[in-house]
Parts: sequence; structure tokens; C-alpha cells
Amino acid sequence: MEILPASMFVPVALGFFGLATGYLIYGPQELFGYPPRDRNVDRSNGVWGIWMPGFCQFLVGLYLFVGLTWFEVFTTNKTLYMAALAFSAYGIHWFAMGWIRLQGSDARPNGYMSIPFVLLGILGMLVFFRAGDWPLGLLFTGLTLVYVAEFFASFNIGGRPAHDGHGPLNPGQKVLGLLHILVGLWLLYLTFAATLNLSSGTHLPA
Repeated sequence: MEILPASMFVPVALGFFGLATGYLIYGPQELFGYPPRDRNVDRSNGVWGIWMPGFCQFLVGLYLFVGLTWFEVFTTNKTLYMAALAFSAYGIHWFAMGWIRLQGSDARPNGYMSIPFVLLGILGMLVFFRAGDWPLGLLFTGLTLVYVAEFFASFNIGGRPAHDGHGPLNPGQKVLGLLHILVGLWLLYLTFAATLNLSSGTHLPA
């Protein structure tokens, strides 16, 4: 099969935007407790989790793997293999996370899920910092911290149930919400930077 010419139009901005949207929906609720979680709110958040961070990232990961292997249009940048792995894995994981929230299922197994995703984040840090790509290295640093916080939040380590007129306290969830917001904002920056660099010839770090 004839090899197609290399393409500069790597669709990573869609994955960045999808994950940013998911983080900026979940994060404020986790940090500030608004809107308060109930069955209807969980159903809404579940749908958003499946489609934005889930489908957007999975689509980009699949697109990158096909472009790297079948059509060989992205092979000039080998770090895109790490990007394809991460977008695919995070996308599929968000299908599960969104479905769990949508169905009102027990979230405690998410704590065990977070362990391999911490390792995936560390792998991304190694790949991108070694390649000199500090904006993506910083992103994977944030993602690693997200899943460390997810472990504590899922098992409510250091928290307390509601009692004596006080509401439940889950400090891991508060930290997770803050990290979701901060990493979500960084993802929005990366969305802008990647899009402007390709479409308008800017040279923003991305």
C-alpha cells in the first residue's frame, strides 16, 4: 500500500477539550458541593462523562493509532504513540466512570482503578519530559495527581460520615475537585494553543 504523506493536523485538541469539559463539570461539584448530588444530577453528570471526556478522547486515541499504524501519517513524532495510548485508555475509562455515575453504582472500585492510571500518568511524564515537551509533561503530572486523589476520594480515606448535624466530609474528594479544576483549565489552554498553532501560525507552548 502506498504510504500517505505525513500530516501536521494531529487531532489532539478535541481530546484536550473533551477532557477539560468533563473536569470542569465534575470539579466544581466535588470542591464546592454544588449542585448537591442527587439521582437527577448524577444522571446528567454521567451522560456528560460518557460523551465529552469519554467519546472525545476515545475517538482521538483511535484516530491516532490508525494514523500511526495503518496509514503512517503521524510517524514523524514518536511521542504520539504515548498520546494514542493515553487518549484511548482515558476515553474508555471515562465510559466506565460516566456509566457508574449514570447508574448510581458503587464508586469504591474506582479507587483500585486509580492505581494503574497513576502509573499511566507517570509513564506519560517520563515520555514527554524526556522529549522536552514540558506542557504535556506538566499535563501528565496533573493527571497523576488526579488519580492519587481519586484513590483517597473513592475510599473516603480520612473522611467522616454525616453525624451530629454535620454533613459528611471527604477530604480526598475536595482535593480531587480542586485538581480537576486546575487540570481542566490547563487542558483548555492546551486546546487553544494546539488549535492556534496549527490554524493561525502562532508558537504557543503545547
